[in-house]
Amino acid sequence: MIDKLKGLLRRLLPYGDDVMEQAVKSGVWVGVMNVTERGLELLLLVIVASLLSPRAFGLMGIALLILSSLKKFSELGVKDALIQAEEDNVDEELNTAWTIETVRGVVIAALLFVGAPYISSLFAEPAATGVVRIIALSPLVVGLQNPAVVYFKKSLDFHKEFVYRVSGAAAYFIVTVGYALYDPSVYALAVGYIAGDLTRFAVSYLADGFRPWPAFEVDIARRRLGFGKWITANSILYFLYSQGDDAFVGWALMASALGFYQLAYRLSNAPATEITHTISSVTFSAYSKVQDNTEKLRAGYLQTLRMTTFASFPAAVGIAAVAPAFVEAFFTPEWRPMIRVMQLLAVYGLLRSMGATMGPIWKAIGRPDYIAKLSALRVLLIAIFIYPVTMNYGIEGTAALITGVYIFPMMPIDIYLIARTIDSSPREILREIGYPLVASLGMGAAVTYVYHTVDLNVPIAEFAMLVLVGIITYAVLSITFMVSFDWEVKQNLESIVDTLAG
Repeated sequence: MIDKLKGLLRRLLPYGDDVMEQAVKSGVWVGVMNVTERGLELLLLVIVASLLSPRAFGLMGIALLILSSLKKFSELGVKDALIQAEEDNVDEELNTAWTIETVRGVVIAALLFVGAPYISSLFAEPAATGVVRIIALSPLVVGLQNPAVVYFKKSLDFHKEFVYRVSGAAAYFIVTVGYALYDPSVYALAVGYIAGDLTRFAVSYLADGFRPWPAFEVDIARRRLGFGKWITANSILYFLYSQGDDAFVGWALMASALGFYQLAYRLSNAPATEITHTISSVTFSAYSKVQDNTEKLRAGYLQTLRMTTFASFPAAVGIAAVAPAFVEAFFTPEWRPMIRVMQLLAVYGLLRSMGATMGPIWKAIGRPDYIAKLSALRVLLIAIFIYPVTMNYGIEGTAALITGVYIFPMMPIDIYLIARTIDSSPREILREIGYPLVASLGMGAAVTYVYHTVDLNVPIAEFAMLVLVGIITYAVLSITFMVSFDWEVKQNLESIVDTLAG
């Protein structure tokens, strides 16, 4: 079985046999991990949204926005630098890394706790003070966790990463739902969030025998921060373009608007988020091991792009098509304003899943500055237009802007740059995404037609019918393209089927 899996991976990400066997096992764990984690999150959102108001989600959103901003602006990129390092064993550097992360966590926690009243006044939401102070525990707990968690990705030990992440997601789910049933308030979300961090903290020490001790070596810090400076810059810019819109909505409109916007984003981008995590977790480590071999990087990237878009494009288009039926079936009427936002952000999710294939390549070859520079342009464009668009068109306008900027000019630039990086051409990149895009659009058209022409008068049954129509339509169109054209995903799927059958 492992030999067949190794043969499959050789076609997808060609590199050494030992690494290959680890990556095969890692890929399985990452897939299961992301499906489990994302499934728990979606189930949590559906359950808790029926118990809490949009304003409660907005208050939690304010706390998480401030936490995220402080974390992103202070991200030093030490963990990414250790993963990217060619040395397999970085134990001698872990104490320095732990010290840096602990100090960072203490500072962020103190700023959140002391600044909670000022944060609340900034958003004109006094009720956010208590929530922010609870969330202040998060960076402290995360900073103190075992720094050896970097080996989960660096050594492709994703069975440990699975336990680490899924245990936290499970704790978040159980505590949040349990608290919400007892007291349906925003504190259910806050306490559940901390429960997830505490669980991951415990697992980080149970999963690896390394025990950190306060230490700081200047040479180690200087060497890793040299790589990490671009991770820091990109972290800040990523916050500005990925959550700056959330911050603006929360400030310019109200907490309930932020609740609609954030929940719509999380639901519409679930597949993109899953794809992003999977790609970043596996391919960054794999690409780093062949960072000097352009031919292998190109082969691995094109295969990754092909399989990524084959899975993520129909998921994104499908979400846009079934959004009205989904909200009608699983949410109360007060959540209907997020339907159009979900549809717009689903398109953003489609583009985001494709963009997620590029970052690991650039980080692996030691050029994270590409990500930072592209992000800076994106932030600038959003900053120019977000005020007039949001004030005139509300959260729908914000969603349209975020999506529109990614469509043009960012995606054309991304495609040109990644093609140059792997010594390919934009035409070759576009060819890989053309088939799944056309098949997905055809599926979306079929689902939309059925939605407007068939009325079962039972929302859940109607939603299930639309999902079934979408799956069948995409399968038929995909098979047609595989048979009629030279779409190489057919060979990839046949290899997977042969592997599973064996």
